Amino acid sequence: MGIVLLAIILVVIAADAWVRLARIDPARFSVEGLAKPTGDHPETGGFQAVREVAEPQAQMTALDKIIRATARTRRVEGSPEAGQAAYVTRSAFWGFPDVTTLWVDGKTVQIRGHLVFGRSDLGVNRARILGWLDEAGL
Repeated sequence: MGIVLLAIILVVIAADAWVRLARIDPARFSVEGLAKPTGDHPETGGFQAVREVAEPQAQMTALDKIIRATARTRRVEGSPEAGQAAYVTRSAFWGFPDVTTLWVDGKTVQIRGHLVFGRSDLGVNRARILGWLDEAGL
């Protein structure tokens, strides 16, 4: 009985380490060909929101500040000054990563969040993105 329990604990620890330490393919940070028209766009395993704004660069800077203040979130690529940035937000318990990309396309601010593992994010990316946009007044 003790050996089985130990084996289960070791499997859980290994799975947790794999999720937390697995390298995220940098191709997931690319926004090439992902721009969409103004509106909300649900996706399998994610969500994209596009807002037309008067000053896209200023809005991107404001959103970057809000995103970086989110728990368990860090910017992993780009910057507002570059016009494109990528972030990874990890779930509290298992540390599952979601990738969010934020970029300016013409007069729009585009923000897209998607899971890295699995098929369904259970609406987490939509809620997170809409919360950020609401906080930014968009």
